[in-house]
Amino acid sequence: MKLWCFKVQQPRFYYNIPRFYISNFCKLTSNKSIISIQELLIKNGSNRFISTNIQKSTTSNTCSKPLNPYQKRIDRNKSFLMYTTAILICGIGFTYASVPLYRMFCQTTGFSGTPITNSSKFGPERLVPAKESRRIRVHFNADTSLALDWSFIPQQREVYVLPGETALAFYTAKNKSDQDIIGLATYNVTPNKAGQYFNKIQCFCFEEQKLQAGEAVDMPVFFFIDPEFPEDPSMRDVDTITLSYTFFKAKYDNNGTLIPVPTL
Repeated sequence: MKLWCFKVQQPRFYYNIPRFYISNFCKLTSNKSIISIQELLIKNGSNRFISTNIQKSTTSNTCSKPLNPYQKRIDRNKSFLMYTTAILICGIGFTYASVPLYRMFCQTTGFSGTPITNSSKFGPERLVPAKESRRIRVHFNADTSLALDWSFIPQQREVYVLPGETALAFYTAKNKSDQDIIGLATYNVTPNKAGQYFNKIQCFCFEEQKLQAGEAVDMPVFFFIDPEFPEDPSMRDVDTITLSYTFFKAKYDNNGTLIPVPTL
């Protein structure tokens, strides 16, 4: 029989107590803070040990078995898997949200040559032509992806506008195929630094444009250049702004989101 060495407070001796009694001792209720080991020994038919009192905490489990290394490794792997899964889910969510968030940021700030579409900047006080300023040449450009069987051209190549003056331009798109096709347009302004001053009140970008077979439509662009444009020293060398649109063939994915069709 395996013996355990157990230390008591009074008197200061060490006693060899069979493991059977210790295991029974551990099963006693935790409601008692002082347990008489003599009562336990007498109950089991032995009176070889002196009577003593042993303190037992009611709040801590001193007799709980420690986890074996294998169980510790399993728990550690579970925790690692949970953290990895959480990071992966957050990464996927951020990937889906990054495109619309980036687009919103660019449309609000004019970053990377993106024209501003923030309607808070379209107040009447900002739509007053700066007559003492020079006119700015606005050039229009149009492109289509190879996967889209459309013709897409601007009806006018350029216009000259004053900062704060509104202008209206048109593009024409025609479906040359024998099938109905959905198109999606993106846009850009060059030079990039002028994008923060180019404001579009109305346009057809980032919206579904479905043309039936052989159908042609005119698409308007209503815009103005911010009246603060001539006050920016970095704009002194800008006499021409180019507004470019590119149409892509689009379709709806399984989540109902309109996405461009890759070019083969």
